[in-house]
Amino acid sequence: MKRLIKGGRIINPADNTDMVGDILIENDRIIEIGKNIICNDAEIYPADGLVVAPGFIDMHTHLREPGLEAKEDIASGTRAAAAGGFTTVACMANTKPVIDNAILIAGLYRQAQDTGVVRIKAIGAVSKGLAGQELAEIGDMLAAGAVAFSDDGHYINSAQLLRTAMEYISIFDGLLISHAEDETLVEDGVMHEGAVSAMLGMKGRPAVAEDIAVARDLLMAEYTGARIHIAHVSTKGAVELIRKAKERGVRVTAEATPHHLYFTDEALQSFNTAFKVNPPLRSAEHVAALREGLRDGTIDAIATDHSPHAFEEKDVEFRYAPSGFPGLETAIGALMTTLYHSGFMSLQDIIARMSIAPARILRLDAGSLQVGCQADITILDPDLEWQVDPKIFWTKARHSPFENGKLKGKAIATIVAGKFVMRNGEVL
Repeated sequence: MKRLIKGGRIINPADNTDMVGDILIENDRIIEIGKNIICNDAEIYPADGLVVAPGFIDMHTHLREPGLEAKEDIASGTRAAAAGGFTTVACMANTKPVIDNAILIAGLYRQAQDTGVVRIKAIGAVSKGLAGQELAEIGDMLAAGAVAFSDDGHYINSAQLLRTAMEYISIFDGLLISHAEDETLVEDGVMHEGAVSAMLGMKGRPAVAEDIAVARDLLMAEYTGARIHIAHVSTKGAVELIRKAKERGVRVTAEATPHHLYFTDEALQSFNTAFKVNPPLRSAEHVAALREGLRDGTIDAIATDHSPHAFEEKDVEFRYAPSGFPGLETAIGALMTTLYHSGFMSLQDIIARMSIAPARILRLDAGSLQVGCQADITILDPDLEWQVDPKIFWTKARHSPFENGKLKGKAIATIVAGKFVMRNGEVL
């Protein structure tokens, strides 16, 4: 089967391509890129006025399966990914049971083959049961296909366990993803500690809790020589610590989320539980530092931290609601609106942070549009204005801080292995 994407603006940050042209696909591979390609036996997709980009990769997704399917499962989560323009998602291990052994990794991949519509990569737990006491079966999980290891949702309190994990993972030159937040400083906190939390009378989670945790983890990575990735960076201090660590040669990468780049803690004055996330939405000075860190390359990638919950879980008093919301379907709209259409970042840089950067961090054969590459492609309308309606999301979750908001920029087609999995908003 051949498909010809015709007349789109092709942006491939992996080789700095930015041109109007065509892409010819045969089966699951790109076989030609150029201008005025003619192929009489190909299905033609007209892409005039659209952006043709490498398939987006989300390196921080919570699909909730196994065990928490009331919140999300692989079928619904991967359809949400396709709707948002993502061709690959890497799912975190905080399921029930925790993905902390090779059998569960293998089971996840089998389920993905049966019910998923985009590619799934598994992130295994660092510690058994995410308890922070004993190393999980890291070597076996690597052999089964794990692309990284994380106790996301939990900080590894034991420096000794962290050191052991880093030393062991480094034998395979693997990647440890850190959820960096000192839990002793944030216990029972529900939002960023600052002027807004004081005004609302709500217990805060101070930015220094993230800074302290990032500092320790960076020092341990420097000591062991391990590869470390800092998840969902949200503070000014963490950005600066990562910047200085990179200057010293520490093998660190980092990600930011669309919601931490878009919102400030002022949004919590509504007491809408959709705004409750972990780490919390920060004040304007932190958001400004995060955006600058993304622009100058201190922050390498953008990841959604897609964290769906059942409606009844979020439909409670703010302090009792779990943290998180579904982010796959609103990610590109939020980023285009706040970063691109504001003139703050180029479209090429935003696409790079969502494609080739996470591919390189996770060492995936993905994130590029070149002849011979697998045909994982995202097609965007950068100027499409749309109103967010969670009732028509493909995810099971129905809570979103973007609800009823207007965003500018949207994925309108998603291709995985040469086949359309989403076209004009409909997942196929």
